[in-house]
Amino acid sequence: MAEADAVVVGSGVNGLVAAAELGLAGWSVVLVEREQDIGGFIATEERTLPGYLHDTYSSWHPLFVSGPAFARLGELLRRHGLEYRNTDEWVTASVADDGRVTLAHRDPERTAAGFAHEADRGAYLAVLGRLGGNMAAIGGLMGGELRSPALFRPAVALLRGVGRQGVEGWVRSVATSGRGYTRAGFRGDEVDHLFAPWLLHAGLAPDHASGGFLLPLLAATLHGAGVPVVAGGAGRFLDAFRSLLTATGVRVETGTRVDRILVERGRAVGVAAGGRVFRARRAVLASVTPTALYGTLLPEGSVDPEVRDEARRFRYGRAAMQIHVALSGPPGWRDARLNTVPLVHLSDGSGSTGIACAEAEAGLLPRRPTVVVGQQYVLDPGRVPPGAAALWLQLQEVPFAPRGDAAGELDTGQGWTPALARGYADRVLSRIAGHAPDLPGKVLAVDVIAPPDLARRNPNAVDGDPYGGSAELDQSFVWRPLPASGRHATGIRGLWHIGASTHPGAGLGGVSGHMVATTLTRGGRFARLPRLAPGRRIRG
Repeated sequence: MAEADAVVVGSGVNGLVAAAELGLAGWSVVLVEREQDIGGFIATEERTLPGYLHDTYSSWHPLFVSGPAFARLGELLRRHGLEYRNTDEWVTASVADDGRVTLAHRDPERTAAGFAHEADRGAYLAVLGRLGGNMAAIGGLMGGELRSPALFRPAVALLRGVGRQGVEGWVRSVATSGRGYTRAGFRGDEVDHLFAPWLLHAGLAPDHASGGFLLPLLAATLHGAGVPVVAGGAGRFLDAFRSLLTATGVRVETGTRVDRILVERGRAVGVAAGGRVFRARRAVLASVTPTALYGTLLPEGSVDPEVRDEARRFRYGRAAMQIHVALSGPPGWRDARLNTVPLVHLSDGSGSTGIACAEAEAGLLPRRPTVVVGQQYVLDPGRVPPGAAALWLQLQEVPFAPRGDAAGELDTGQGWTPALARGYADRVLSRIAGHAPDLPGKVLAVDVIAPPDLARRNPNAVDGDPYGGSAELDQSFVWRPLPASGRHATGIRGLWHIGASTHPGAGLGGVSGHMVATTLTRGGRFARLPRLAPGRRIRG
């Protein structure tokens, strides 16, 4: 048996952030991870050929470097080896089937200068200006407990800043889809073309509510933070955290699956994992889904039946897949400007992306999928051999259990077989070749990670959903993770719920881990955590 102040379950970015911040505050911490290594959906591997470093899952860190966890840990992580590569030029682009290209620059004015309608240029800059003027208040809402008196301060600041009508405008944007937002606010289609595909990275579709709120936030984040990638691959991010955790005395237990959370007299007191017990004097933090927390980890009768029932009905979103491609040289884009753009979407905007989302949600492989084309080597050339290139391809509109193919070309009768995965990868590569004709001749190796592979890698990716559950409005904000439990504090004293399934949702930001660690270490009226025993030493 081991004993510590806190036990953290799961070592994705939120678990890493929480463990590091608690350790820095002098808490003794045990971090328990099912896999043989830490990181969740963070890894760098030579998945295709020797010398080609691929970020196997997540890759881009704008949410992390612009968030509160990085503000707290960034300098320390730099001392432990973390280094980023970024751009001050073109950040992202969208390419339509007809070859039309829309680009976003780090400079909002250079971005707006590419819009056809002068009115749209002013409207775009005005939106970013309003957002910038309210960012402190909005950041406080997005990074705070929405069902807490702590919400009062940022809410009042927002009201004072924009007035009642302004607040109503922000609330209305939460009820608006991304498609509706761009149609109402802009005459041309450039904003829609650029940023509607980015909603996929928030687990949404162009016609889902709250897209009207998140779309300008995503745009502002890209202008402000760019698209940073970790020098040498995302695995170096984990190296820096390992070093930091060691320096702060955090004990990391990998290859250890948590079987249950121990509850005594209404309080979480530790976990049972792999035939061992890890006792927690002060807190247990679980970076898991509601399905796992309330369905398997907590003992029967420990929570309100309503909460357990809601957890059973928690919905998961579309599945995703990754394709890694080793190339002999950079793809020859028809539009040469794309040669230096780190992240490109193949999409017509809300039109084609909306159709692909609808097909995936109907159980079909999309005929024209939105393809996220990552060109990390543009920022970090050392990831590939000299003169070579690699593509990081993400598909966020695929069904976990396909019922058919919208194009009528692929056999889905046996589910995600290797043949189906490679057949769909060929469709994706053909879409890219339509805009980079020399691509087929430069492909040296292809590695495909299908939705079932994602689910096997990370138990939080239920049904291949990498975002910890559907991000539709009824499962977001005050209703995340559950309507009856819309906070990180649970109904069990000392038990805290963190991770993508909790507010503010998915994304490599570490915000929920930071929020809970801050609450625990700074105390306050809302922590509800009396200190049971002093000391930092871990016994076991």
